[in-house]
Amino acid sequence: MIHRAGMLALLAILSASPLAIAQPTDAPDDALPLPPVPPRIAKGPEYQRCLDMLYNDPQGASTYANTWAASGGGDGATHCQALAQIELGNPQTGADMLEKLAAHSEAPALVRASVYGQAVQAWMMSNHPDRAYDAATLALTLSPNDADLLIDRAVAAGSMDHYQDAVTDLNHALTVDPRRVEALVLRSSAWRHLDQIDKARDDIDHALALDPDNAEALLERGILRQRDGDPAGARDDWQRAINLDPNSTTADLAQQDLALLEAGPKQ
Repeated sequence: MIHRAGMLALLAILSASPLAIAQPTDAPDDALPLPPVPPRIAKGPEYQRCLDMLYNDPQGASTYANTWAASGGGDGATHCQALAQIELGNPQTGADMLEKLAAHSEAPALVRASVYGQAVQAWMMSNHPDRAYDAATLALTLSPNDADLLIDRAVAAGSMDHYQDAVTDLNHALTVDPRRVEALVLRSSAWRHLDQIDKARDDIDHALALDPDNAEALLERGILRQRDGDPAGARDDWQRAINLDPNSTTADLAQQDLALLEAGPKQ
């Protein structure tokens, strides 16, 4: 289905402490919304060749898709071109192409929902959470019980400070799959923003019971511990999050929080 790395990086940003001086606005280089196996909207060797070029030669994939489109490549050429644009650093262009493709393709509903899901992530990469939310809503009309799409829409909602909407989608996602750790972490963050701290603690404790080495969960628990007046516990969680994934957005945010904790309150 949809690759989760990019949305989890955005999840980490959403979970950042409100005390942070600055928060990163760009997704990390590995946050591209390309799944290991893209949804198959076409068949044939041309389509496979174009997809195979995406990761190592996105410019070549774009050129090939253009040539193939001119000779009747159809949905396959459009899909490959959209993904190539994302890999080339043009996520807004790719998102728009993916959304139009999902709307007009005659592919099965679940495939179209997956393509909308890629558009959601590309809109988030280009800092358009409103467009991401709308694309996720279209996807969910095709696949209403897709936990990935529900989580994606919750991320978009949270990015617009619509935390209750995020909770609603995450409740649904966790009904579909109660063991989705990223959904629990994101719902904990949403509860925190809604000042429902007991619910936030319950969700983050559940997340870490399922996955004790989840860096995003540790980042969020550190924020809650700091809020509860437990700086030593917060420090331990943030340092562990850094050690687990030192080159990630999550680690950057944890490092910011650690620096603020060590600096102490402003006089």
